[in-house]
Amino acid sequence: MLSRTDLRGRVPAAAELRATLPRAGTDVDAVLHQVRPLVEDVRARGVEAALEYTERFDRVRPASVRVPAAELDRALSELEPAVREALVESIDRARKVHADQRREDVTTTVVDGGTVTERWLPVERVGLYAPGGLAVYPSSVVMNVVPAQLAGVGSLVLCSPPQAEFGGCPHPVILAAAALLGVTEVWAVGGAQAVALLAYGGTDTDGTELAPVDLVTGPGNIYLTAAKRILRGLIGIDSEAGPTEIAILADETADPVHVAADLISQAEHDTLAASVLVTTSESLADAVDAELATRVAATKHTERVTEALRGKQSGTVLVSTVDDGLRVVNSYAAEHLEIQTADARAVAARVRNAGAVFVGAYAPVSLGDYCAGSNHVLPTGGFARHSSGLSVQTFLRGIHVIDYDSAALREVAGKVVALANAEDLPAHGEAVTARFEGER
Repeated sequence: MLSRTDLRGRVPAAAELRATLPRAGTDVDAVLHQVRPLVEDVRARGVEAALEYTERFDRVRPASVRVPAAELDRALSELEPAVREALVESIDRARKVHADQRREDVTTTVVDGGTVTERWLPVERVGLYAPGGLAVYPSSVVMNVVPAQLAGVGSLVLCSPPQAEFGGCPHPVILAAAALLGVTEVWAVGGAQAVALLAYGGTDTDGTELAPVDLVTGPGNIYLTAAKRILRGLIGIDSEAGPTEIAILADETADPVHVAADLISQAEHDTLAASVLVTTSESLADAVDAELATRVAATKHTERVTEALRGKQSGTVLVSTVDDGLRVVNSYAAEHLEIQTADARAVAARVRNAGAVFVGAYAPVSLGDYCAGSNHVLPTGGFARHSSGLSVQTFLRGIHVIDYDSAALREVAGKVVALANAEDLPAHGEAVTARFEGER
């Protein structure tokens, strides 16, 4: 079922390797011309425009953008007990991991009388997005809200698309997750119009102010991503997320049942989802293909999974050695990377580029999606070469505080003047020397 790329005996240099590996093709630039007028319309007309686009794209028009508190309470009270228990466990584990990410302020004494302090302050107001297209993602509510809360963000608003079958509210499980986390402000708006409304704010249909945010996080479709790109600068964003992806580095010790099940689990998200196997074992590749043939036919979303696995973004890459496999997966820089090899921990320690690394036979990606405690909002499309996943740091800003007394400034004044003159900015130096005019 999976196409094959044979790199045994030769792993190309970096540029050729990146061009050779399977990768989902999404062109955000191609939809910018569609999204920009929408963004400008929401800027000009606010909630009315956002609701019109919601009615067009989601085929439902909520009575108001902000979801009434009673709807959150009702969703939580009606939540299936097993799902509630699972969400509570997910929240507890995520809080445990993310609590250790909070940075402390640090003061460095550069010279006597001269210090620089790095302060870490939370973003004041953030908009968190939980998708609601092919699937419903209460787990994304957890993954966005927990690090924001632990960073100390004082004002949170959660956006999720309204659902016609639920009277124009977001899916009840989304609302229940928000209620469990103590989020009281939820907007029933999705897609590009959600990002625009978060950026510009507005006045709701009942006269309530919808305050703009400083930062927007959370994954979405290509149109939402385009809106993030257009509005970046007015607001901060976490990333431009593309289709989800898994890479599995495996040798002959891997269980083909595990590998096939994990490839399918990622393909279940989206027809553009990428499932890539990198292996030293052709016999494992054959066994995985055989297992896929059986399991894909039996899974719930057969058509979606089949299209994803047969797409150009998915495939098997054969390599001669685990070292070569590491070169491949480090070049690929997967959102999710599983290591299913002998001595998996040692191999995982050599991974340089991945959104998250899952070690051994009993750490599937779906564990990270829900209950590992890690965050599942991760860089896609090779962005893991330079970017991190969502964390407490996403919601913090570092501010340097410079505190020098007269003696400390005088000591370095000549060097400031020398550098200012070297850059032909003499007034910079004069801003220092003016403080000592009249002194010997």
